[in-house]
Amino acid sequence: MDLLGSESAYPLDKVVDILLVGGPDDMRHSDRERRAAIVDTKIKIQHCGGYEHFQMERGPGDLDGSSPVVFRWFMRTKIAE
Repeated sequence: MDLLGSESAYPLDKVVDILLVGGPDDMRHSDRERRAAIVDTKIKIQHCGGYEHFQMERGPGDLDGSSPVVFRWFMRTKIAE
């Protein structure tokens, strides 16, 4: 069983299209759409002195590979100094 659960259509480290939804308005569009290996259900992106945290949403199109895997913003943390 991988980190995404037994029903996941994505093996770990498979590179797929992802879409980051929500979070700061000043995040560039190019930062929101990317290709990445899914290794967990959460993604942390460094942005403006902190980290934006996104969590995977599951939907009918997410697991068949026909559309990007959607990660929705859920919190921000500051970088520890």
